Amino acid sequence: MPQQIILINLEKPREKKLEEDIRWFCNSFGLSSGRDTENIATQVVHDLLHQLAEREEKISSDAIADNLDVNLSRVNHHIRNLVNSGLIYREKRALCLRGGSLKAAVQEMRKDSERIFQELEKIAEEIDEEMGLKNR
Repeated sequence: MPQQIILINLEKPREKKLEEDIRWFCNSFGLSSGRDTENIATQVVHDLLHQLAEREEKISSDAIADNLDVNLSRVNHHIRNLVNSGLIYREKRALCLRGGSLKAAVQEMRKDSERIFQELEKIAEEIDEEMGLKNR
């Protein structure tokens, strides 16, 4: 499955507030879009983290939709973005946070991006050689 990691360099919130930190986190990974005026992505991530911390088990997108009183299709849209980014994964119908914590998930995503850049660099070098371009 293709993975898309988006990084947006945004100024961190000035004050330490959980909701603002989660919103910044989601925005920094491009998980929220301009059309997400109700910050559903942030709410989904917050609820997912809350449920996983409270129960220490997997959660379903149905449960998140019920908790947030949001249409399941809207929740699933944001879940797909989270899965595609590599932050979470599905295990049958359950959602799991990669690595078991947000920090571990980010570390795994960093490793993913390093592998992507290594492959890009290798192919770029081969293209340069074929085209006769020299490294400065």
